[in-house]
Amino acid sequence: MPAASAVLRAPQVPLVLIASQIGRLPAAAAPLALLLHARESVSLAVSGIVVAVFTAGMATSAPLLARSVDRRRQPPVLYGSAALSAAGYLTAAVSGGSALLLLAGAALAGLGTPPLEACLRALWPALVPPAEVSAAYALDIALQEVIFVAGPLLTLAAVAAAGPAAGLLVAAACQLGGVAAFARAPAVRAWRGQEVHRHWAGPLRVPRLVALVAGIACAGAAVGSIPVVLTGYAEAAGDRSLTGWLLAAQATGALAGGLLYTRAGPGRARRLPLLAVLFAAGYVPLLLVPAPAPMAVLQAVSGVGLPPLLTAAFLAADRLAPPGTAVEAFAWIFTAFTVGSATGAAIAGPLTDAGLRAGFAFAPLAASLAVVAMVGVVGKSRKLS
Repeated sequence: MPAASAVLRAPQVPLVLIASQIGRLPAAAAPLALLLHARESVSLAVSGIVVAVFTAGMATSAPLLARSVDRRRQPPVLYGSAALSAAGYLTAAVSGGSALLLLAGAALAGLGTPPLEACLRALWPALVPPAEVSAAYALDIALQEVIFVAGPLLTLAAVAAAGPAAGLLVAAACQLGGVAAFARAPAVRAWRGQEVHRHWAGPLRVPRLVALVAGIACAGAAVGSIPVVLTGYAEAAGDRSLTGWLLAAQATGALAGGLLYTRAGPGRARRLPLLAVLFAAGYVPLLLVPAPAPMAVLQAVSGVGLPPLLTAAFLAADRLAPPGTAVEAFAWIFTAFTVGSATGAAIAGPLTDAGLRAGFAFAPLAASLAVVAMVGVVGKSRKLS
């Protein structure tokens, strides 16, 4: 991919990309690590609550930490939050079967999750030429799929080698190491937030940005529903391991979609609704509920549309965010996707119990709502043209 190669050749880009990937691994590794560790001493219901507390903490703190970055600099916020998160992982690891300590550790680990994703995306305009910013976003989002494949595998390897607590310790080590490497990059140290008058609502005082956040929440709900429905599909097929393979197929499709989209120019944000339509259309064939082999192909197809949609969303957020609020705007996109994903998973459970086709129907429905929201984002805004 020529555009991706050009981005990777830019000074500092390999460093910040790799460091960010390592630092963000716990986002994919920690839920499984917490679940496996908790199951050693508490019920599955409590274990699920532990994971939910972690996810809620991560979603809640992201905009607050990002607002601190906008007002100050990146390294102090990254170091401080990573230290808090590591303390949470350690608390959970040494909980000794105490549900209270497990919950407290999960909460701290989630609340302290460093806003690496938002920080990196705020750096792209300083790292690559303007014409390559869109490709940089697409490459970043595509490579993020590697996290969601490698994270669980890393957890399983650590647990197999040294026991359930090892998964949490490895997550903490990856986060601290990634943050340390990322924060030492010259571009990160040089970045400064803008001195501007700040509104209490931050970037959310812009109605079109609120519509964008709502649209991403709907997209997240579509994505979050799929693992739950695939679990039911795998159980119906008599092979629970199918869930992991089918999710890997979807991640592979997303990786391919992101890499292909690096060839697209920044374009006009008016393509946002079209990309949302393509994203929604990718989920419709799943209603066929075919055999595992064709289902893997359909899962790969369903993953292709996500990175282009997220790339366009981040570009739109950058254009819509008032001066001095870009990092927080990016964090709201992350939070919206996370909350939407959790909501989609919760809704998909009862639907899947009613029938696999009903479960698979939720994703295109939620994605259709994302299309409506993206139409509202574009509207007649000159700023997005």
